[in-house]
Amino acid sequence: MADTLKDIPEFFESELGEAIVSRTDALGSTFRELGPPDLCHIIKVNAKPGVKEMGSYHYISGVDASSSASLAAYLNSLTYSMDESQSWFTKSNAWRIRSGIYCCFNAFSRVDVRVEVKIPGGVESYYVNVRGERQEATATIWQETYLSALLRAILYSDDSYYRLAGYRKVDPITNMNSEAKFLEAAEANFWKGWLLGSKAEIQVATNVHNHLTDGIMKYFGDSFRYGPAIRLFEKLRKQDPEIGALLARAYIGQNEETKAVKVLYLDLKSTPMSYPLIHVQVDFLRSKGEYDTALKLAKYAVDITPSEFLTWAKLTEVYIDLKDYKSALLTLNSCPMFTYSERDMHRMPAPQKTHLPIKPDIISSGIMEEDAAGRESEADPNLLRLPAPALHGTFSQAYSLLTRLALTIGWDDLLKCRAKVFVMEEEYRMQKAKEDKRKSSIPSSEDEDLNKKMENVGLGDDDASPKIENSSVKKPTQAADDSNTQEESSNEDKKEVTFTFSNKRLCERWLDNLFMVLYEDLRIYTFWRTESVHYRTQQMPYRKSGTEWELLGDLSLRLWHENEAKEAYEKCLDYKFSAKAWMKLLEIYAKEGNVQKALLAAVKLTVYHERWYHEIVYPTEISCNLNRLIRKEGLSKMQNVLTSMNLPRPVQKLMTRYFDYGELFQVEGYEL
Repeated sequence: MADTLKDIPEFFESELGEAIVSRTDALGSTFRELGPPDLCHIIKVNAKPGVKEMGSYHYISGVDASSSASLAAYLNSLTYSMDESQSWFTKSNAWRIRSGIYCCFNAFSRVDVRVEVKIPGGVESYYVNVRGERQEATATIWQETYLSALLRAILYSDDSYYRLAGYRKVDPITNMNSEAKFLEAAEANFWKGWLLGSKAEIQVATNVHNHLTDGIMKYFGDSFRYGPAIRLFEKLRKQDPEIGALLARAYIGQNEETKAVKVLYLDLKSTPMSYPLIHVQVDFLRSKGEYDTALKLAKYAVDITPSEFLTWAKLTEVYIDLKDYKSALLTLNSCPMFTYSERDMHRMPAPQKTHLPIKPDIISSGIMEEDAAGRESEADPNLLRLPAPALHGTFSQAYSLLTRLALTIGWDDLLKCRAKVFVMEEEYRMQKAKEDKRKSSIPSSEDEDLNKKMENVGLGDDDASPKIENSSVKKPTQAADDSNTQEESSNEDKKEVTFTFSNKRLCERWLDNLFMVLYEDLRIYTFWRTESVHYRTQQMPYRKSGTEWELLGDLSLRLWHENEAKEAYEKCLDYKFSAKAWMKLLEIYAKEGNVQKALLAAVKLTVYHERWYHEIVYPTEISCNLNRLIRKEGLSKMQNVLTSMNLPRPVQKLMTRYFDYGELFQVEGYEL
């Protein structure tokens, strides 16, 4: 008789309760932002005497954590999920759930709220603080916990850095009442939102930039229905005009630009030093082609907030719009970079065994595909070792700006531009050698005359970059290191004459490294495209593994070549199943308005997600892209195309959930 749950993942403990102990130990120092996923731990007993109790757990998000009753209800629901495999003499299962603990992290107060259920028996709720002490949960604690759980479910629904095996995801908001409850909790805790932290690109969380506002904007933005968010921000704006930045973004998303401009005008009069307000105005001006005005505002944002990466990055974007590539490079070089922090997780002891069941309906559908193993998962080491995918946070954003520059002006011109604004290593050594030679041949009595002459000396801008064999991509020469120049100049005698680079800057080491990262990407990309053309002209088959095609698709997207990325992802799917390739293609098909192909991608992804316990419908990338198509094509057309696909009934039922959501919440286009 089975000791497992039907259709729900489980990790079985080696020692009873070790998962709870591990989570308690991690509370003190591990969690810094929104915290880990909710943990559901259960203890099973066997009806036979002498059989040892068994502990198991799984991760989950989306469960209503507003009260002990709602969490206890989830634990009780697991009793109906026991696998009742029929034995010889009885249908009853010898195993039953004796007790369970549901753990939910409160990211505002940094405590772990727990509900303990004994079956049969009572329910006990409490929270555990960072010192491991138990205390009674108050109404405020419960509301904060509810909001924390919702934000994790919304923000991390598709986050690749927040991916766990055996992580069950259910819908956090299922009806209009749930949505109203979310907005009520968000309003009550809005001014504590900065405690949650913010995206990796933000150094200091504020009332505008934090995980709470990100969650609100994502939830309403993915369905393109900003009305409830607008009503919330209008109330909050009365207390802080800077919230006008969020309100203006919501109005623009709702195609009410006139109202957005009025909000920006009024709020900038009262808070002219607010860079979030200025950035909304900059983006609006850029969308209208008013780049010169946008430049003045972007510069002002840097002046008032020079410590934030966002202000420098925005100014770089405007310079690229204006085709002022030298200024764009210099501005990018000035960006303050922050260390990337990993998502909040905690290490669990290795489980004794793992149970990852597949729903019978999914197996029988004939649509489910597993990730391929063997030949198709192999790849060229040069592709696997590309450094760009390892970039995160501000470094990833800076690399995106650099690739945009390379796309706009080309690699060779980018290197020339780099040589004109930054001191190159070889250039520095040559000038240093000339200066040393000149100093040794000039008497010290002529020092004052030399100082005057040196002020007028210029540097050569030519950058002789050696060509890589069998490649049209030049390898960038190294820029002069700031630390080397400082060290050398500090060792010189103060009375000696030093050479100054008056018309160039020193390139930051991280930016110099990004040039090398970009070179590696371009080298592999150019070789692939050249090789592909060669095989095509020779009318020979061009063979790569499924994983290699997937990596080439990722590479093409990094370099802003969407058509080539589409081709690579489609080739990848000819050889193996890849959830990433299907997701990227879904985005591309949705942009193109290709309903048939977009729905096929959505079907493949939905079945795959259902197999891995992602039962959440919204907000997800799938629903966001389908909502984009509903907005463009209308709901009835989408439903008709889905019906014409003649899907198996269980899969059809899974897919109609997206359209049911659109109809219930009145996504734009639902009436068409």
